[in-house]
Amino acid sequence: MTAGTNTLVQTKIITEVTNISPNGIWILTNGKEYFISYNDYPVFETASIKQIVAVTTDCSGNLHWEEIDVDIELESLEHPENYPLMYR
Repeated sequence: MTAGTNTLVQTKIITEVTNISPNGIWILTNGKEYFISYNDYPVFETASIKQIVAVTTDCSGNLHWEEIDVDIELESLEHPENYPLMYR
């Protein structure tokens, strides 16, 4: 029996806001850029720049804004047709 090495290495995912426009925000994470529209996520329209750029990612790469209590799964940005937005 031979000893192996642990191949599970946690890497830090770099996420940054690349643009804030009158229509929404652009996020670069894990080598891909995503657009988050104010129409789909109106909480960002009234958030401050400081709050918007304070984005973090979890180990799956999903986006989180702690101060404004917003979480967005990357899957919902890549395939929005599978995630209809419903406000009540």
